Amino acid sequence: MTTSIRPRTGTELRLTGAEARQVSELTLRLAERYRAADDERLLQELPLLTDELPLRVRRFLRAFSLDQAHGFCVVNGHLVDDERIGPTPAHWKDETRIHRELPEEILVLLYGSLLGEPFGWATQQDGHLVNDVFPIRQYERELLGTGSKTPLTLHTEDAFHPYRADYIILSALRNPDSVPVTVAEADFSRLPQDVLDVLFQNRFHIVPDKSHLPENNTVRTDEDRLVFENIARLIDGLGLVPMLTGSRSHPLLCFDATHMSAPPEDTEAVRAFAAAAELLDAGLTDCPLEAGSCVFMNNHRVVHSRSAFQPRYDGTDRWLKRVNVTHDLRKSRGMRRSVGARLIG
Repeated sequence: MTTSIRPRTGTELRLTGAEARQVSELTLRLAERYRAADDERLLQELPLLTDELPLRVRRFLRAFSLDQAHGFCVVNGHLVDDERIGPTPAHWKDETRIHRELPEEILVLLYGSLLGEPFGWATQQDGHLVNDVFPIRQYERELLGTGSKTPLTLHTEDAFHPYRADYIILSALRNPDSVPVTVAEADFSRLPQDVLDVLFQNRFHIVPDKSHLPENNTVRTDEDRLVFENIARLIDGLGLVPMLTGSRSHPLLCFDATHMSAPPEDTEAVRAFAAAAELLDAGLTDCPLEAGSCVFMNNHRVVHSRSAFQPRYDGTDRWLKRVNVTHDLRKSRGMRRSVGARLIG
C-alpha cells in the first residue's frame, strides 16, 4: 500500500475563535432543551436550527454537497470540553453512563441535516442514532470501528446495504495518538475499458461486517429478533452486485477490501477487483483527527480505512462520534417502523 498524503487545499475549513464559540454555545443550549440525540422534537426541528450555525460553515458544506467531484472535506477547530465529556467509555452498551457529550452528538446531527437526513441502523449499536467509535477490549482484533489492534481495510460504509448512507460524518472528541481516518478516491476512467465494463456488472459478492449481527447487539424482544431476521433475509438475497454504478465518467463506488470479492472462477472479475483495489490504494489521503475535527465523506465517492493502534483502556482513548446521512429517507420506508422513524431495520 502506498504512503498516504495530507488533505488537499480546498477540502479543509478551520473555524475562527468566534465561530467555534458560536457553535459551542449553540450546541450547549440545545443540549439543555432536548433530552437526547433521538429526541423527536430535535429531529423535527434540525433543519430550522442549522440557521444558527456560522454562515461560512454552511456555505462550505453546501459547496461540498454540490461538488460531486470531491469526495470528502474536513471542518476543524470545534471546542471540546474534555472535562465535561468525561472519560472515554469502556463500552457503548453501558446504560448507566450519562451522555455528557450530547452537545457533540447534536452537532453531527446539525451538520447531517445540512447534507440530508440523519438516520441509523436498528441492527447496529442497539439502534443508537449517533454511534460511538472507540476501542472496546473484547473487539480489539476485530474488523470493527470499535477495534484497535487490527487495521480497518478500505471500505464503503455498510456497503452491503441498498439503503447505505450517502454521507458519513465522523467527529473527534478525543484522539491523543492522532490516529487518522484515511480516505481513498480514484479516477476509474484510467482503467482499461474491458476492466471498467466488468466493474459495472453484477459480478461481485458482498457480506456485512459483524457490527450488524445479533451477537454484537442486545436482542431482548420478539421485535428485536424480527429486525435481525429481516437483515438476514436481505443478506441471503443479495446475490452478485456491481462495484460501480451510474455515470461512466463519474461513477458511484461500492467497495470493501475485506467483505467484497469476486467469485474465484470468474477470472475477469478477479482481475477487475484487483485493478480497482490497486487504483484506490494509489489515491490515499490521511485526514488527521484532532479533538474538534469533523470529517465528511461522500459514501459513494470515497472509501475509508483506519490504521491499527495501541488502545489504552484508561479513559483517554480515541473517541469519535459517527452519523449516517441520506438524501432520501423515503426510499427506506419499507424497512422503518413508521413514517417518522430514523432507524432502518
